[in-house]
Amino acid sequence: MSEMASTDPEGVDGVRMTWNVWPSSKVEASKCVIPLAATVAVIRPHPDIPRLPYSPLRCKTCTSALNPFARVDFTAKIWICPFCYQRNHFPPHYNAISETNLPGELYPQYTTVEYTLPPPHSDPSSSSSSSPVFLFLLDTCLIAEEIGFLKSALSQAIELLPDNALVGFISFGTQVQVHELGFSDISKVYVFRGSKDIPKDQILEQLGLASASASARRPQKVAPSSNSLVSRFLMPASDCEYTLNALLDELQTDQWPVPPGRRPARCTGVALSVAAGLLSACNPGTGARIIALVGGPCTEGPGTIVSKDLSDPVRSHKDLDKDAAPFFKKAVKFYESLAKQLVSQGHVLDLFASALDQVGVAEMKVVVERTGGLVVLAESFGHSVFKDSFKHVFEEGEQSLGLCFNGTFEINCSKEIKIQGIIGPCTSLEKKEPSVSDTVIGEGNTTAWKMCGLDKSTCLTVLFDLSSSDRSNTPGGANQQLYLQFLTSYQAPDGQLVLRVTTVTRRWVDSSVSSEELVQGFDQETAAVVMARYASLKMETEETFDATRWLDRFLIRLCSKFGDYRKDDPSSFTLNPSFSLFPQFMFNLRRSQFVQVFNNSPDETAYFRMLLNRENISNAAVMIQPSLISYSFNSLPAPALLDVASIAADRILLLDSYFSVVIFHGMTIAQWRNLGYQNQPEHQAFAQLLRAPHDDAQMIIRERFPVPRLVVCDQHGSQARFLLAKLNPSATYNSAHEMAAGSDVIFTDDVSLQVFFEHLQRLAVQS
Repeated sequence: MSEMASTDPEGVDGVRMTWNVWPSSKVEASKCVIPLAATVAVIRPHPDIPRLPYSPLRCKTCTSALNPFARVDFTAKIWICPFCYQRNHFPPHYNAISETNLPGELYPQYTTVEYTLPPPHSDPSSSSSSSPVFLFLLDTCLIAEEIGFLKSALSQAIELLPDNALVGFISFGTQVQVHELGFSDISKVYVFRGSKDIPKDQILEQLGLASASASARRPQKVAPSSNSLVSRFLMPASDCEYTLNALLDELQTDQWPVPPGRRPARCTGVALSVAAGLLSACNPGTGARIIALVGGPCTEGPGTIVSKDLSDPVRSHKDLDKDAAPFFKKAVKFYESLAKQLVSQGHVLDLFASALDQVGVAEMKVVVERTGGLVVLAESFGHSVFKDSFKHVFEEGEQSLGLCFNGTFEINCSKEIKIQGIIGPCTSLEKKEPSVSDTVIGEGNTTAWKMCGLDKSTCLTVLFDLSSSDRSNTPGGANQQLYLQFLTSYQAPDGQLVLRVTTVTRRWVDSSVSSEELVQGFDQETAAVVMARYASLKMETEETFDATRWLDRFLIRLCSKFGDYRKDDPSSFTLNPSFSLFPQFMFNLRRSQFVQVFNNSPDETAYFRMLLNRENISNAAVMIQPSLISYSFNSLPAPALLDVASIAADRILLLDSYFSVVIFHGMTIAQWRNLGYQNQPEHQAFAQLLRAPHDDAQMIIRERFPVPRLVVCDQHGSQARFLLAKLNPSATYNSAHEMAAGSDVIFTDDVSLQVFFEHLQRLAVQS
């Protein structure tokens, strides 16, 4: 438990659990209310993780990797697997092993190790397959100003790409243009009609790549020409920088006339199909990303989300609820089949959507999530949210996102544990093992998942179940501990194949005897995030699901089970510190953009949920319950309550709600600033006070992807709504008479945290 207390809650292993000790039976687990779940930051870097230059030893029965929890007999040179109790002999090259001469993977502190793996087929002609591919897909149905923003962002990206990276370029509007980069003297373009779905074989035929794709499917006899055929379209960044910049200079707005009252014909779906088809001709195992830059809704061909008639609005949440969005289901079905194709090729779709209206993120969510792609939603390609995030993707060094390719994620667990599934950016590989649960949540029915794209911040949520059989028959003292092993293999940015193995252990406790240990091992932050992800998933997959009532029922059951109280006496109710923050998280989750879709478009809701599902616990917790810091003359910057009472005329507040960062000036501070006091030498302290929140905001913005929107506002100004919407309405227009001078009220009929908590106490203590 010491890692929980340290400053880095994810620890070296990057694993956090809702419960850090586990109830020993299925019945007791169901009484815990909050599901047994682990969140795994799959490749999060940490200085204490060793990289071993060989392949791991695997158990011959359950294939789990040798780890510090294995029992070792040094004389007989045997290790006993903690998962299945199989006895395994050490191979000859481990002969020198002894208690004082351990291999890296047996050191007790190395519960996470990385192995450098040999390339899968050491074939000389396949060496280029370690060069990552970036295929840019550019929407041209934009106004000239937006195209200008896009051109400068792209030319900056091309400069930042590693020299060995291969680059391709496709533009689309009414039709799709695949640009040949192979020779710069004359530009050659292949054009595809945007109005109907084109099968993969036809795309390859038309691009003259049919033979390349056939040889890509036969890796052992790679035809020497196969790569040279694809290389007309995919060139090393260093060789085609000039050609690409020349192409960008010539690029214009889509030339097809748009009659008044109509939307431009934009064939996003066909463009993505063509891009996926082009990449299918690459060598298998090549890590590739389609980077789609989309500036409006698809109105042509498969994937259409709205008609061309401007009087037809783009679908809203209400339309989706009433089944009144005629294109939605068909578009989702199209993107599901595209997701299947990209996953089978091992390629990623990254989506950068910038428009004032919706572009179809809700429909495309399935492809981005299942391939592990990045997603950024902004209002314009000139906005810092897009520009800085896009630049971030290609940066090296400390700021790099650490983009990796072709990952697989596997789980081994003690035999009493069943895996229900994963919520997060991955796809089930349908690997049926005895540890697969009958209940499926998210990507389930498997013990292995495909992650075409993964990066430093990718985090998966695994939900577990216990088998109903009794545990008392397991051998010896071994049944006090349970074990989980997470294996992530992936291709690093430098082309090196890496396997990361994390093995963790927790204790079983008989919670029917005493629940004290169980309570101490509850992680309320992780539990809040897991509940948010689970509720979001149910909102998307179950038609009549009422998230607010579902969350309330969970919370009431949890408080009834773990609270201290006398029956039917609300005033006697108290919660153990291990649970005391959880009701507040649920209060904020019920009001958050993940549950309340009013005021958000389906695209925004899909965007918020995609980021909630892939970020680590600390970041996801800020999305649910923002952090608030107060700056004033007479004290150091300090955390403030997320409450309207924290507003004061002589204070500056800094709100971090993950998607936006708000600097809010109290009335008096704003007046002094407008009078220019900060520019006078005798008011240096005031100038410093004004500067501090800006410096802190920049620190948050620098470290985050996607880059949050910065809002600077004053009390009673129109932008102040960004702060007020997140605060607890302890003072509303109904209770304004009780307020202190200089504070604020919120015009809302929402209940406050205090009222919410009173209701909760009353319901929890009911007999």
